[in-house]
Amino acid sequence: MRVNAVIQARMSSTRLPGKVLRPLGGKTVLSWVIRAAARTHNVDSVILATSDAPDDDPVAEEAARCGAEVVRGPLDDVLARYLLAAHEHPCDAVVRLTADCPLHDPALIAQVVGMWLADPTVDYASNILVRRYPRGFDTELVRVPVLEEQDRVPTGSHREHVTSNIYPQPSVYRCAGVLSAVDNSDLRVTLDTREDAAVLDAVVAALGEEVPRWEDVVAFLRSNPHVAALNAEVAQKPA
Repeated sequence: MRVNAVIQARMSSTRLPGKVLRPLGGKTVLSWVIRAAARTHNVDSVILATSDAPDDDPVAEEAARCGAEVVRGPLDDVLARYLLAAHEHPCDAVVRLTADCPLHDPALIAQVVGMWLADPTVDYASNILVRRYPRGFDTELVRVPVLEEQDRVPTGSHREHVTSNIYPQPSVYRCAGVLSAVDNSDLRVTLDTREDAAVLDAVVAALGEEVPRWEDVVAFLRSNPHVAALNAEVAQKPA
């Protein structure tokens, strides 16, 4: 069974434009995500899915520089970009990652992939069915035939959020989840605001520029509540 990681990215973020190319330590945010995906032992290929808008040329160039494959499609149809990635780089399932989560842990990504490889009849696997990991470690895996079914869903929010019409239907799709024993869902290490950027800068300054273990990120934030408080009031955009 072949599993490819597909990273969605664009420059035109509504709350923090250009965030995926923002410096974090000595690298771009996007390069952190590509590096983590590439180091996941049970992921076969890493693909950036960005738009064909000229504004996203720098995103495509940075991804290629970091060794990722690149596909480009409609700006407002993220699902179409995922299908383009799956068809240009054939696989049985895709891991959905977003380019604004630079602290991804390859071991956590591998857990989600490994759970699916143990039972490939599962349609959707993730670590967010019951959210207990910090926001910013979100990993979702979807079988390609399920994505193809979703392509028949009318345009709208489901095409933007890709998986939002899958996991709410457990009577239609077999779903499985990786669950942490400890609830750290109050923590936030994704990048959507300047407050988020301040938290990420502090984490990298403390832990260094190697790919972090998610447990070390949590330990740092718990030991430094003043850092965790910087973005504690940031509201997540609805899926």
